[in-house]
Amino acid sequence: MKNITYSYILVMAQFLLILILLYINESIFTNSLSMFISLSGFFVGIYAITYNKISNFNIVPEIKKEAQLITQGIYSYIRHPMYFSVLLIMLGVICVQIDILNIFIYALLVFVLYLKAKKEEFLWSNKSNEYKKYQKKTKMFIPFLL
Repeated sequence: MKNITYSYILVMAQFLLILILLYINESIFTNSLSMFISLSGFFVGIYAITYNKISNFNIVPEIKKEAQLITQGIYSYIRHPMYFSVLLIMLGVICVQIDILNIFIYALLVFVLYLKAKKEEFLWSNKSNEYKKYQKKTKMFIPFLL
């Protein structure tokens, strides 16, 4: 959990899985449902950015030295809205053609993002008692559910 190499492996796995899904699927613009789901994910990401500073974001699941805990906006419902955004966008991508391969790769992506989130949460929990309280009030990825 503490090794930075692990963090970089998770990021590489995330991008590899996303690239594979984008490569093996048709454009989301060929299917209305796919486009709606992916655009919803895009807007969730934009909404999250409005409550968080770009300087606070880190693609690697490590806590930046100057990072601040954000608990307003979408962050008052879920702790990882950017991961939720990626999951929605990619769900739209696999909805173009739902098959076993797409579902398997998407499930791997969910697992990788879960591992990234757990790593971040471990680091935040060690850094801040406020984060432990925040965890009790919010869900990890999906508002009111998970």
